[in-house]
Amino acid sequence: MFTNLSELKTYCHMNEIQFIDFKVIDLAGRWHHLTITVNRMTEYTLEDGIGFDGSSYGFLTVEKSDMVFIPDLTTAFLDPFTKHKTLTMIADIYTLDDGINRYEGDPRYISSKAEEFMRKSGIADRSSFGPEFEFYILDHFSYRLDPHFQMVKLDAAQAEWNTDSDCNLGYKVKHHGGYHVDIPYDVNYDLRNEMVLLLEENGVPVKYHHPEVGGPGQLEIELSFGNAHDMADRSMLLKYIVKNSALRAGKTVTFMPKPFHKEAGNGMHVHFHLFKDGAPIFYDKNGYSGLSQTALYAIGGMLKHAAALLAITNPSTNSYKRLIPGYEAPVSVCFATANRSAVIRIPGYANRPEEKRFEFRSSDATCNPYLAYSALLMAAIDGINNKIDPTEEGFGPYDVNIFDLPDDEKLKIKGLPKSLDEATDALEKDYEFLLEGGVFTKQLIQSIVKQNRQNASEIANMPHPKEFELYFDL
Repeated sequence: MFTNLSELKTYCHMNEIQFIDFKVIDLAGRWHHLTITVNRMTEYTLEDGIGFDGSSYGFLTVEKSDMVFIPDLTTAFLDPFTKHKTLTMIADIYTLDDGINRYEGDPRYISSKAEEFMRKSGIADRSSFGPEFEFYILDHFSYRLDPHFQMVKLDAAQAEWNTDSDCNLGYKVKHHGGYHVDIPYDVNYDLRNEMVLLLEENGVPVKYHHPEVGGPGQLEIELSFGNAHDMADRSMLLKYIVKNSALRAGKTVTFMPKPFHKEAGNGMHVHFHLFKDGAPIFYDKNGYSGLSQTALYAIGGMLKHAAALLAITNPSTNSYKRLIPGYEAPVSVCFATANRSAVIRIPGYANRPEEKRFEFRSSDATCNPYLAYSALLMAAIDGINNKIDPTEEGFGPYDVNIFDLPDDEKLKIKGLPKSLDEATDALEKDYEFLLEGGVFTKQLIQSIVKQNRQNASEIANMPHPKEFELYFDL
């Protein structure tokens, strides 16, 4: 939005801005924020930054945790959710060793380094990511976790279990029956339009939006394309706008991969292609499904590293409750055209050269988008550099419903990790491709592993209500 402090100050004066808010991302992918009054924003803010405790963000140890953040003026936007006029911007993280230096493990810096590594490789000069965000809009969410009491309650007025509720007017959405339902079933249509307008107003182009399969209020917003770094910024802004728009309307939102048992899960399918000198490099009219050999090598890289990638693209224990057969969630490490049961799907409708792409279907929105898009890009580059042919590696193509294959054929196809621990095991064995060009750091990989292990251990050690049904009377 701004290129210098003078432009920012003029805008604040002309628009009577009272506060400036800074968003800083942590390792898990959550924004934290700090706010100052407009008159506190000076050249020193841009030179020296604002200090904070990096250990609280998951980056550094307590005994060496002083860090600073410096705002990126180009990311500024007028916050639509604050009572007092507030200009908000994303900030970058710096360390204080031998002066102020960019922190190598800052997720925003990771995505910048990944883009630079791609350009220096000569493979492409522009990456293009297009994520699809699935989420549930709910009318109620409550939970309690005590040593003697456990409960979770989720509710959506449109869900089929509310057909006998007081003042019911009908038009409930059936189990697994939400895909593209029209008004009056689509009760969140106006709210979703409001979200999309706010996204567009704040520099996040939207391809389209619609109700998704899940009956209790599942929706999807698909974004137009952008490079890894910009798309990660947009992904964070999407979650911010979607969540706060819902709360303002008296509802709540979850991007949790599997909030409902036996109902459709929330994925974040990521469409991907590359360009060089303005031309697409993934298109070949004579190639499989119109893909070039370069595109196939990129697919080979992603599939070869798929298990390790999931520790970054699917970093929650709940992620693996979505990745099960029978819910259009991919569980097989293979590729195919127009096949939603494959980890990588080539859309059958994208046939123009500039549209030719493939889609990584396993990821979900519990990821840190800067790390997830960067990891996918690094896997693709590794595949291209090392000419990893997906067919020679046994990854397909499988242009059939994989779930319907005979058992002996299914056994030939590798499966995705079935738990966060299994994915983290894979990352510990397979991360060298992420370190190329100094993009990721070994310290950051270790931090991801530590965070994943802690989350997995906490869930594994907690009694589950199902266990009481199975074992209480033994």
